[in-house]
Amino acid sequence: MALAKVLGIETEFGIAGGPDQDPIIASSVIVNAYAQRGITHINWDFEGETPGVDARGIAGLTAFAPIVETQLANTVLTNGARLYVDHAHPEYSSPECRTPLEAVCFDAAGEEVLRRAQRAANASLDPANAITIYKNNSDGKGNSYGCHENYLVERSVDFGDIVRALVPHFISRQIVIGAGKVGVETDRPRATRPAFQVSQRAEFFEEVVGLETTLKRPIINTRDETHGDAERFRRLHVIIGDANLSQYASAVKLGATALLLAALEDQGLRGFPPAPRDPVRAVRAFAADPTLRTTVECVDERSRTAWDFQDQLWTLAERYVDERGGAAVAEHDEVRFILDQWREMLDGVRDDPASVADRVDWVAKQRIVDGYRERYDLAADDARLRAIDLQYHDLRPERSLAARVGLRRLFDEPAIDAAVNEPPPSTRAYFRGQCVTRFAGEIAAANWDSVVFDLGDGPLQRVPMPDPLRGTAAMTAHLFETNSSAIDLLAALGG
Repeated sequence: MALAKVLGIETEFGIAGGPDQDPIIASSVIVNAYAQRGITHINWDFEGETPGVDARGIAGLTAFAPIVETQLANTVLTNGARLYVDHAHPEYSSPECRTPLEAVCFDAAGEEVLRRAQRAANASLDPANAITIYKNNSDGKGNSYGCHENYLVERSVDFGDIVRALVPHFISRQIVIGAGKVGVETDRPRATRPAFQVSQRAEFFEEVVGLETTLKRPIINTRDETHGDAERFRRLHVIIGDANLSQYASAVKLGATALLLAALEDQGLRGFPPAPRDPVRAVRAFAADPTLRTTVECVDERSRTAWDFQDQLWTLAERYVDERGGAAVAEHDEVRFILDQWREMLDGVRDDPASVADRVDWVAKQRIVDGYRERYDLAADDARLRAIDLQYHDLRPERSLAARVGLRRLFDEPAIDAAVNEPPPSTRAYFRGQCVTRFAGEIAAANWDSVVFDLGDGPLQRVPMPDPLRGTAAMTAHLFETNSSAIDLLAALGG
């Protein structure tokens, strides 16, 4: 039976402005501004971080393993999330969530965390140094930054099977969950430089499988850092995907991928489509064609469009749910919602894009860009269209174009506000978040799989959490209700 698909999203936000116009300084200002509001200022525990471990099990395959930057601003939030500086960006890593919709809510909470941090930071800065934050994936100058997903997978599943199953999905799902982009940023032949692309990230991918995340980006990332019991679990780290402003797109992005992983665990490769002969060329070609007509040759000598891949994968997922129920992903109603939205959005982008402009980011953005270009009779490469593109992603509600185009919402402001402050009850993030909320002064550090207490007398005490499905509200809420101090909590846990 498939493992419960604990999942979450890590978002690196675009940033502009700040002291000396330095993005690293600006990102540090943002993280520290939120921490200094009295929310939390707990250090991240880097013990056990192993970003260089490769899922293929062969050392020396790459010289560019991700670097762990321990000296930059880094803190743990009361909702169980992590807020820190990653390279030159503020990053919000959501807490572990049990279902796709729960993860969407906590991803939306990350947007609100960054808005609050931005307001707090700008209140202390000279207006000339005001910081602006964008939920996007490229700066228009050839630099890309990620929106990564994470899924809990059974360790016994062969990694080669994961590659075989998910390459067709990752190269094609952009037609439903892409955020759209004006123009091209990489060095492509002029004849293949589209005026508008379906995805922000697709053109930056150069390999099919690999460990890197910032150079030679792979469609399937092999970073094997479980943040838990490595004998039982694998954390599939997905780096190919856009940062969505549409909550519906985020739900389908997470839900569809989780369903396909569950199907792979339960029934193997049966029903997955053949891979294209050149997946890197395919992912770029699909991104460059908003008409969705582009085909690529596959290993079975047939040609397929991105829509063809997604149609077959949707059929596979629906059949799996009919046969197995999909409980590894969510309750029946949520799974049904994900399948229905995936189907509607998939058919809509091909047959009637206007019908899904309230859910598909790239369609919503393209309508704005085309309307502005036609209204002012602009060339396709006019700089003003790139400015429109960027403004779509502005987190400030009064400036954001995404906030004005009628995107449907799954969660209202009270639900998002609650997720900003409280952890999800369904995973170990509940225990972490409650500890941060109640005992911040006695926590030396924390990370995904442990909380380290400093009671001031004696050695540090680490509470390990190797199982993401333990430490939930159902398992630990009574401990917080009956133990008002950290020393009592640790005693109740058995020291």
